[in-house]
Amino acid sequence: MRYLFFLVVLVSSVSFAQKAKEKVKVNKVEKQIIRDGNDLYKQNNYTDAEVQYKKALEVNPNYEKANYNLGNAIYQQNRFKEALPMYDLVTKTSDNKLTKAENFHNMGNVFMKSKEYAKAVEAYKNSLRNNSKDDETRYNLALAQKLLKNQADNKEKDKNNKDKNNDKKDQKKENKDQNKDKKDQNKDKKEGDKGDKDKDKKGDNKNDQNKDKQGENEKKKKNPQPKKNQLSKEQIKQLLEAMNNEENKTQKKVNAKKARGRKVKQAKDW
Repeated sequence: MRYLFFLVVLVSSVSFAQKAKEKVKVNKVEKQIIRDGNDLYKQNNYTDAEVQYKKALEVNPNYEKANYNLGNAIYQQNRFKEALPMYDLVTKTSDNKLTKAENFHNMGNVFMKSKEYAKAVEAYKNSLRNNSKDDETRYNLALAQKLLKNQADNKEKDKNNKDKNNDKKDQKKENKDQNKDKKDQNKDKKEGDKGDKDKDKKGDNKNDQNKDKQGENEKKKKNPQPKKNQLSKEQIKQLLEAMNNEENKTQKKVNAKKARGRKVKQAKDW
């Protein structure tokens, strides 16, 4: 609430009376135009007052009071930036310290409206250099300094938050990369385990085949099967018996032949 109160009580010097002494000589026509403009200004008719002040400046461009009043009329229409050149011109051309102080004060108000607090602080300081007894300017200076500090603190806070957000983004990205790497590792491990399982399966199949083959061999040993074109024991036995019979027959024939050809010894009669 205190901060808002400060903004509400920001003092504008546009209500300052035109007390400065004119640097250049003005005639009655110009003065009358200014008076007409001032009457409109007092009625809050700032648009028509602006027109009157511009007319006076067409006659005399160096008319400090006309420039100051024109700046105030434009300021009251919330065209703050447009009012700034009029105030600045008077601070450079006027030799009257009170006139300078008033214009520097109003320049400070313009900078406050645009939140250019550093420039506002400098403008209020320049106003006090020309009129150190102005409490309104001193108050506005204190407010501008406070707002400038708050602005700097907020910038620093925003910077820190931005850095923190960047750190969070970097950490998030790093975590994402780590999760991706972990996922890839798990995938590789899964594929590796699958390959090992396939190998084990193949090995088991091979072992099963070897076992089956070994079992078949054992079975063959226990129950030998005749090879193709191989005689069985019974056939071999029959064949051997047949061969023996043939051999016996042959032997008998041979013996018979031998018996017929051998000379038989006979006893001699002498």
